[in-house]
This record gives sequence, structure tokens and C-alpha cells, in this order.
Amino acid sequence: MEMNVDGIAKDWFKEKGAQVYIVDTTLRDGEQTAGVVFTNQEKVQIARYLDQIGVDQIEAGIPVMGGFEKDCIKEIVSLGLKSSIMAWNRAVIADIKQSLSCGVDAVAISISTSDIHIEHKLQTTRQDVLNRMGDAVKFAKDNQLYVSVNAEDASRSDIEFLTEFALTAKHAGANRLRFCDTVGTLDPLKTYRYISTLISAVGLDIEMHTHNDFGMATANALAGVYAGANHVGVTINGLGERAGNACLQEVIMGMKYLMNLDLSYNTPLFREVAEYVAQASGRDLPVSKPIVGSNIFAHESGIHGDGVLKNPLTYEVFSPEEVGLERQIVIGKHSGSAAVCSKFTREYGIELGEEEAQDILARARLMSIDKKRSLFDKELMYIYEEYIKEK
Repeated sequence: MEMNVDGIAKDWFKEKGAQVYIVDTTLRDGEQTAGVVFTNQEKVQIARYLDQIGVDQIEAGIPVMGGFEKDCIKEIVSLGLKSSIMAWNRAVIADIKQSLSCGVDAVAISISTSDIHIEHKLQTTRQDVLNRMGDAVKFAKDNQLYVSVNAEDASRSDIEFLTEFALTAKHAGANRLRFCDTVGTLDPLKTYRYISTLISAVGLDIEMHTHNDFGMATANALAGVYAGANHVGVTINGLGERAGNACLQEVIMGMKYLMNLDLSYNTPLFREVAEYVAQASGRDLPVSKPIVGSNIFAHESGIHGDGVLKNPLTYEVFSPEEVGLERQIVIGKHSGSAAVCSKFTREYGIELGEEEAQDILARARLMSIDKKRSLFDKELMYIYEEYIKEK
């Protein structure tokens, strides 16, 4: 019997009454991108944008850094946003005290769980990792904080030790486990097995925190949700160390259209926010960036352009307006006469006959080849004016 995966995902969440929460870490993990620094004003504006989108929790920074970082976290807390405000900490009580002084309502307590990290980075033992984490969680819970325990390098950890780690966190009072694919070595099938196993063994809320080293951060995040994870860590535009984190825009639209989940995020803000963060981070927004790139709703191919003009759903899964973009009919080497007629009618108010459209298209294709790109509006109008003069 053929398995309807989309149907299973939708029914599973309906039966469990579960909801998937978005945890954005642009202001922490995103700013850890090599060479990226946000001003405090930019961090505050990004927090406002995230709240407007409807992000459930904002990881605002690292209080123990002190100085401007701590001041900024306090300012974000003072905004009175609807989103929960989380601060990142090592499994050290002194770190958590710094977070408490900022007024956050949640803390992430992070420590490594893989043997390679425990031996070479922490230079300690598994038992010491459990002890440090347990003490930090208890202190945070005694101070009425929501606690996410971050298992750094979870994807390269021994599954039995990771399960013991998660159970220890649960018994200490942790609210969830952040499963970190720190160096992006998972694939969706492995992710599903890992998360299914952990949920069955521990029964603790799981957050997916995936990195994009092999280009699978979003795929692995969604695979974790299919397996039962109910929190997903993301960054705007997929910012993050090395190849970045799972992209907020991709994860939300993926859950909505690939998993058929009923979500209420303010997606028309996506393009505006993407542009702002691209500028603030000094990282260009690629034209082909999934969901929010300027080429996502640009159609040049004659077959595609004709299909979209007849019914946008032939080559678009959702409308461009849903993510703050506009549809573009682009004229170039691969365009067809239908696209030329439509563009001249809708954008220039000029009705073309079939013969006129074919002649203008032929000239446009030659210019496009010469310039090695599609044409600007002024170039199309130049072609049209020259054609009219000759005619």
C-alpha cells in the first residue's frame, strides 16, 4: 500500500494536539557567523521583526559577554514583546546568574555530549558533563526559568549516552532538549531515527538545531519534526557559523506547504526582513535564495511564462505576495511571444499583435544573447520604439 506521507504528518499532529514552535537564534548563532557584527540598534530591530513575524522564542544573545551585549538583551526584554526571550549559557551557574540579571524568561544551557568534544574540547568525562548540566538546570529551575538543555554535537554522540543525558536533564527539570547537529553531518533518514529513538526513550520536548555544512539543514529540521520534534531552531536567511543554520523562511514555508501544518506566522514580512538582515550582516541575499530570492517568482522560459500566465500554480506553489515578493515576467533569450504580449499589455499598456510580438521577441532574444542577460524595461521599450520607426 502506498504511504501518504503528507497525510500522516497532518494527522499525527492533529491526533497529538501538538504544535511546532519556532525558536530564532539570529541574534546569537546568526551573529556568530564569521565576520558578522550587529549593532545594538540592529539587534533590537531584528527582535521587533521576529516578534511581528510571530516567532515563539527569540534567543537574544549571551549575557556573560557583558557590556553592550548584556545591555542589548536587557533592552530587548524591556520591549514587552510577545515572543519569549531566551539567553544562551554554558553549563555554569555564574552564566545563568548573568542571564537572570537581564530579566529573560528562558535560558539555553549548553554543553557538549560527543566523545570527541568531551575529550578534546572540555577535557573531562561523561559523568562530569552530566553533573555540570544537572546542577545548572536545577539552579535555573529554582529561579523559575524555562530551560532548554543544548546537547552540543548531539548528532555525533553515542546514542546511549545522549539518552542518559536527556533523562538527566528531564529529571533535573529541563523543559526541552536542543538536539544540535553542530557540524551538519546528519541526513534526513538518520535524523528521523535519532529523534524517534530519543522521544520514545525520554519523552521530552525536542528542538531541532541543524547546521547546513552539507546543504541539509532545512531538510534535517523537517525530518526531525516528522519524527516528533516540536521546536525548530532557525535563523533569518540561514545565517550561522560556517555554512549556516536552518533558514527561518524555508522551515516555516516547508512546514506549511510540504507538511501541510496549519501555521499562523506573518509570512508577508519575509522579504522585508530578509533584506534588512542581509544589509545588517553584510551578507548579500542571493537572487536564487529559496523562498525570498528575487528570482523565485521571475519567469523567463517561454513554456514556464505561458503556464504561469494561464495559471500561476503551474509553476508556483504559493503566491509571491505570501512572502512579500511580486511576480516578474522576464524577457530574455528563452522567452515566448505570450510573455512579450502580456508584459507590454500589463506593464506598458501597449497591445501587441501576434506578428508584432514575434518580431519584437526576435530582436529581444538577439539583444539578450549579446548582453548575456535578460533585458531591462528601458531596453525593451528601445526595441519597441525602433521597431515602430522601421515599421
